[in-house]
Amino acid sequence: MPDNHYMTASQAAAMLGISLPTLYSYVSRGLLRSDPVAGQPRKRRYFGEDVLRLKERKESCSDPAKAAARGLHWGSPVLESSLTLIDGGRIYYRGLNAIELAQQASVEEVAALLWTRDPQQASSLFSPQAQELPRNIRYLVEKTSHLGPVERCQLVLPVAASLDFSAYDLRPNAVAKTGAHILRLLLSAVCGQSASAPIDVGLQGAWVPRRKAAARHLRAALILCADHELNVSAFTARCIASARATPYEVVAGALAALKGQRHGGMTAQVEVVFQEATRTRNLRQFLAKRLRMQEQLPGFGHPLYPNGDPRAALLLSLAQTEGKSAVADLAAGMTEAARELTGEHPTLDFGLVVLAHALNLPPESPLALFALGRTVGWIAHAIEQYADNRLIRPRARYVGVLPGSSV
Repeated sequence: MPDNHYMTASQAAAMLGISLPTLYSYVSRGLLRSDPVAGQPRKRRYFGEDVLRLKERKESCSDPAKAAARGLHWGSPVLESSLTLIDGGRIYYRGLNAIELAQQASVEEVAALLWTRDPQQASSLFSPQAQELPRNIRYLVEKTSHLGPVERCQLVLPVAASLDFSAYDLRPNAVAKTGAHILRLLLSAVCGQSASAPIDVGLQGAWVPRRKAAARHLRAALILCADHELNVSAFTARCIASARATPYEVVAGALAALKGQRHGGMTAQVEVVFQEATRTRNLRQFLAKRLRMQEQLPGFGHPLYPNGDPRAALLLSLAQTEGKSAVADLAAGMTEAARELTGEHPTLDFGLVVLAHALNLPPESPLALFALGRTVGWIAHAIEQYADNRLIRPRARYVGVLPGSSV
């Protein structure tokens, strides 16, 4: 751990508002961790993250409303989940390294892992019998090919929901089966035709039919998008599920959140910048101008990954293997220039856009990949929330005019 992640005893005590003896007692009780200082055996340094966590816990006792509000903005956890862990710059799905899964597992296996804890359930969940779409849904998919892929997803969901009465069965196994059906439905909507192949193969066949090797890159992208803890669309999904709405409605609401400019819709902003960058000779000057205009660079800097988003790193690595040196060189140049200007690293959004260019994917494919992959996570969050059986209903901290006061 870098030195800037540590605090001295005096710094830790001052932040917590306690004396040094109290600080030492916290260590002995296991509330704080400390390490010896190299070359100074009588001194110890304290983990900054432990100190901040303990400070937030103390504040939550004195002002629960303020603590809850902070927790909704990159703060303390507000819900329990056993799905995804983000720790030390790494991401894990049910304890398994997501980067390794993206390189070794299938999308269906990761879905089964998140939904049932057993990847071996993939074959039964995604059986050929479960992949058939009703005739009217196939007709709707084929007749709306002029729309964007995510818009087609939003269109077919309510129609399919009206035909699937089994979706009202909210037991875990039933929701997993409904989730497989929804994922197949959205794949067909994205492809513009009924799709029965594995998800990555279906996308490859529809988007780049002459490049079968592209399927493994698409598979990795989908798995990397599968879940990311309690992001805005996952929280939306859990709120909807807590109201006992069906999985179709959970996914429909989460899709709406995903399209927002601060979430999956960020891929459209990254696409604009990437396209403009192809026409510039001085990337550093170009990005500096964008930075002055927007105060941030779309596709760079993630609060949970100060040292770099591992999902973006893998996607950029895959893009480099496609032989499109112009795309790879541009991505590398933008990454270097952004790091010099802001110290920030590429995010998943940037990785998806670069991979789409490297594979010659159709317009809006980065968001479509995001939506398809994240559907796996939304279903998993719904299963957890159904089992919790509590309504998510936070309270607001009122800051308006008080009754009876003069305005």
